[in-house]
Amino acid sequence: MRLVSFVQNGSASYGTLSDAGVHRVSGDYAARYPNLRSVIAAQDLSAMAASCHGNALALDSVDLLPPLPDAGKILCAGLNYHKPYPVAGVAPPLPGNVVLFARHAETLLGHGAPLEIPHGEAAETFDYEGEIVVVIGKGGRHIAQTDAMDHVMGYSVMNEGSVRGWQKHSIHAGKNFAGSGSWGPWITTADDIANPATMILQTRLNGVLMQDTTADQMIFSVAEIISYISHLMPLSPGDIIATGSPDGTGGSRTPPRFLRQGDVVEVFVSGIGTLRNPVGD
Repeated sequence: MRLVSFVQNGSASYGTLSDAGVHRVSGDYAARYPNLRSVIAAQDLSAMAASCHGNALALDSVDLLPPLPDAGKILCAGLNYHKPYPVAGVAPPLPGNVVLFARHAETLLGHGAPLEIPHGEAAETFDYEGEIVVVIGKGGRHIAQTDAMDHVMGYSVMNEGSVRGWQKHSIHAGKNFAGSGSWGPWITTADDIANPATMILQTRLNGVLMQDTTADQMIFSVAEIISYISHLMPLSPGDIIATGSPDGTGGSRTPPRFLRQGDVVEVFVSGIGTLRNPVGD
């Protein structure tokens, strides 16, 4: 099942997506659960799907929002694929533990929305990062790796846009420019992903393949990341975790290829779809 949040004619709603289009939840259901995050927290997805009846809306008639516009914690794993980083051409030693940082909701846009180039010097090192996103459906604390996948409700896609020059100030600064990244276009529920480890992740810039890997190339698996985080803090329904970006980002190239106005970034994950965003001004 694919889950979407969207705006049509100035009104925000949510529902499911089929080949026919977007199916909005009924008014009665929306009165009980005002947004998708509240449905996930109630573990009521089956009833939500049953409430999505009536004529489908054409996908191009709605503006897709981030699937959870009010996502809880937005946590990101760094250095989770083998790659030379930063641009010295020499791979760093393997991290001994998960490298973790956080993003704010206002830094991430929905599918189709133009990414915002930072002002001034920061614009010179604005980069793309394709990533697989895990959506937490069941909360927990001190989760064992063997139980971690039971806490996954679904998967999505992220362009975890970064300003490399500001990462030298702090990871937080480089990762939290407003409108610098995106996620979506929707959430695909875990029951529709037969083997998460085989998911293909590809990023294209203006149609040119820049990143290409599979989820089994992660240094720390999804289960390891979830377990690690849960020993730091409780995980809650509606939290999302970006699982890291492989080699091929603009900053890893010689010469570097950072984003410019008019570029188009597309991040594809098999079993989910393609997140596409132009680069605005």
